[in-house]
This record gives sequence, C-alpha cells and structure tokens, in this order.
Amino acid sequence: MAKRIGVLAVQGAFAEHEAMLGALGAECHELRNRTDLQEKPDALVLPGGESTVQRKILMESGMLAPIKSWIEEGMPVLATCAGLILLAEHLSNDRRTCFETLPVTVRRNAYGRQLGSFITEADVRHIGPMRQNFIRAPYIEQVSPEVEVLSETAGHVTAVRYGYQLALAFHPEVGHDTRLHEAFLRMI
Repeated sequence: MAKRIGVLAVQGAFAEHEAMLGALGAECHELRNRTDLQEKPDALVLPGGESTVQRKILMESGMLAPIKSWIEEGMPVLATCAGLILLAEHLSNDRRTCFETLPVTVRRNAYGRQLGSFITEADVRHIGPMRQNFIRAPYIEQVSPEVEVLSETAGHVTAVRYGYQLALAFHPEVGHDTRLHEAFLRMI
C-alpha cells in the first residue's frame, strides 16, 4: 500500500515535492484547509515558500493546531526552507514562530534576498555529497544537543534531524536527486 503524504499546499513549492514523492510511489494529498485534515496522512511535507504567508494561512484556516499535534505525536515530517522556519522553536530575527517543535534557532533570509540565492554541493550525513539549492534560504544558528546535524554549508548548519522531523534550509525537490525524499519515506 502506498504511503499517504499530506503536503501543505497553501503557498510555495509544494508541487515539486508532490512530483518527486509521486515518482517514488507515494500518494500525495494536498492540505489547503481544515477539511483536508479529516483523513490523517502517514507523514507530512512543509514546503519552501513564504513562511510568514504560510503561518498566517495556517492560523486563519485553523490548520495550525491539528498539524502541530500530529508533529508532536511523532508524525514524520519533511520541511524545506520555509518549512524549517515553521518548525523552529526560535527565530533569531523574527518573534513570530509557528509550530515550535524543532529545538533550534533559525535565521530567516540568512543569505540575503533573491540575489543571494545559490547552488552548492555539500555532504549530507547518511547520504553523501548532494547538490543543494538555496533560495532566499535560512540557516540554523543553534541546535539543541538532541538534534542531529546532517549538513553544513559555509560554516552554517543547513540540515538537521530531530526524532521524525527532517528539516532542510535548501530545496532538494528542485533537482533530480531523490535520496533525501527516499530517506524521508523510510522514516514512515
């Protein structure tokens, strides 16, 4: 039976995640409003995009509390870029947090605006070298001791795992390398 993945689809790069996960045999269901949460998925994707817009829609639609409960109960979650910001307990340059389930401190737009976007290759623990696309990306300034650091770029933490939360500052969904999505599916 295919793994059922709930993909937050209120804004951002959710279609790219759906395409990659679908190619790996997962069944993706878009989460756009509270009624989409009636059937609980096996796992969750929080895509890149505008974290402030996503947070506002989550709050206004009544989706924030149920999704936070799922994460706190141990539902596997893959969060990229804005998704990392939504999970973070603390933001160093913004007071507006969201789920607060990942014990890290994140800096929003850490590399600057759109012109500060870049592509690099860096090692990801348990996976190996990987092309990493940073688009108006955050990075992680501090991690709690129980958080596993998976990747660093230019001296900054850019990927972590905490329990069933896999959080990345970069966008693996915009390339062709499926290894991180495969690792996520194995967490289910």
